[in-house]
Amino acid sequence: MDVGIIGAGHIGATVAKLFMRAGHRVTIGNSRGPMSLQALVEELGEGASAAEVVEVADGADLVLIAIPLRAYRDLPAEPFGGTIVVDAMNYYPARDGHVSELDEDLVTSSELLARHLPDARIVKAFNTMYWETLRDGGRPDLPREQRLAIFVAGDDHDAAGVVAELIEQVGFAAVLTGDLASGGRRQQPGAPGYGKDLTAAQAAEVLTQG
Repeated sequence: MDVGIIGAGHIGATVAKLFMRAGHRVTIGNSRGPMSLQALVEELGEGASAAEVVEVADGADLVLIAIPLRAYRDLPAEPFGGTIVVDAMNYYPARDGHVSELDEDLVTSSELLARHLPDARIVKAFNTMYWETLRDGGRPDLPREQRLAIFVAGDDHDAAGVVAELIEQVGFAAVLTGDLASGGRRQQPGAPGYGKDLTAAQAAEVLTQG
């Protein structure tokens, strides 16, 4: 699979390494441009490349966005049409500035992204786990019920299924939380399962709490 990643911080770089290890090709971009990513590309190895943000979606089967939420409005909508877009962003008002619709819980951040990228197939995932756990916690050798859970939400069931399969490939258990509205709320900062290391069974129990 050809995977694009926008954002080369802890989450973006870690997911890039996981996907490369699973045999996928990765193109990564950030706001500072491809030259700033050469060391990471060399570390990722053959099958990895860097590109401008507007080019990351070219030919990609899936694009993961792991940038501060305040920057999502800078993304052009057209390149993402028809593409599965994984939203790994979180809303932190102290960093992102206050967004009234989010402060008032009228929408989720993933719904805002879906509004901005209306032709993309938005899936929420990779946003609740600390990057160190994401880096070290994958265990493809374990039965699914013993693996750590990564939550997945989406309105497009087929797209969510593709993301869930990737999660399983890199050694975690994909646990569906619902659509971008209800499921997105179960994955946002402050939700019962946010930032916790949970097995698939524990995650299912936590989801009953809200």
